[in-house]
Amino acid sequence: MSSATHYRRCAALAATLTLAALAGCGQSKQAQPSATAQPVSVVTLRHTAVPVNIDLPGRTSAYLVAQVRARVDGVVLQRRFEEGADVRAGQPLYQIDPAPYKVALQSAQAALQKAESNLTAMNLQAERYKVLVNGKAISKQTYDNAVAAQGQAEADVASARAAVANARINLGYTSVTSPIAGRSSGSLVTQGAYVQGSAATLLTTVQQIDPIYVDLNESSAAGLQLRRDIAAGKIRPGDASAVKIALTLEDGSSYALPGKLQYNGITVDQATGSVTVRAVFPNPKGVLLPGMFVHARVQQGVNDNAFLVPVAAISHNAQGQATVMTIDGAGKTAVNIIQTGATEGGNWVVTGGLKDGDRVVVSGWQKVQPGAQVAATEMPAGAPAAK
Repeated sequence: MSSATHYRRCAALAATLTLAALAGCGQSKQAQPSATAQPVSVVTLRHTAVPVNIDLPGRTSAYLVAQVRARVDGVVLQRRFEEGADVRAGQPLYQIDPAPYKVALQSAQAALQKAESNLTAMNLQAERYKVLVNGKAISKQTYDNAVAAQGQAEADVASARAAVANARINLGYTSVTSPIAGRSSGSLVTQGAYVQGSAATLLTTVQQIDPIYVDLNESSAAGLQLRRDIAAGKIRPGDASAVKIALTLEDGSSYALPGKLQYNGITVDQATGSVTVRAVFPNPKGVLLPGMFVHARVQQGVNDNAFLVPVAAISHNAQGQATVMTIDGAGKTAVNIIQTGATEGGNWVVTGGLKDGDRVVVSGWQKVQPGAQVAATEMPAGAPAAK
């Protein structure tokens, strides 16, 4: 074998080994698995009817308030109730000295008896004169005078009866009763105090607090926007009689019983730019007292085209805008800027920025960059989002 031939064979063998090595490297690279996709949990959005609520501040006020005042003059002999206690309608609260009013009633009754006796006499005289005038025993003028006297006697009886009724009413006013059922305040007079009916001396106050009113303040601008949304068809007005109002107390706790809408005011307070919305709440245990500051959530309508997005799915960008991460059909992520309303349970009400069928990442989005490939798992309805 010549040296040239040997050289060519060695070169060919080296080339063959080199190609084999390169092929092996290529196969090794292809055999390496791709990076694992980040697992995330998603929810698929569907349009749903969501109540449109507004949170309003307000204060409680008594359902009924009665100022108990003196209606006759006299000295207070007795206070018949315990201050701060619940009282019944018609329950005696004070006793004013009735003695002078008893005497006045007796005098009026005596005057009535006198007037009735005089009327009896005038009736008999008129009957006799009627017979005599028919027999021409007396003049027609004399008979006419007897009939007039009879009419005057009847008027005197009516006046005396009215005087008796008035005296009896004044005597009744000496026992001061509660006009309503409710809770009494402190007494403003004591035993031995002189009160005047002409001055309507204030004795105490009774307030009914079950049920109780809650007067809320809604800005006129918010009311104007609501009317515009209803006119544009964005919000469907609900049945005002069926609206349930939730109350939050001064300490942040929730009041257990729902309230009902009483009325919506139509006059704007020029000082505050707000209108009054009145609600009524049951208050059987007396938890709510007049003058308490509260917050109420009032349903103003229904949005039939909103989305409920779990709170855990929403974040905010550097500009403070609310955002969510969505997944397209290829399993890649994107960031959407959304418009949110109020909260509903554990969800935000989203009114813009999403469409029906969008898949929103609820958990795992913190570890994913926009445009990344993810492995999505649909969350069961009502399942809590992972932290």
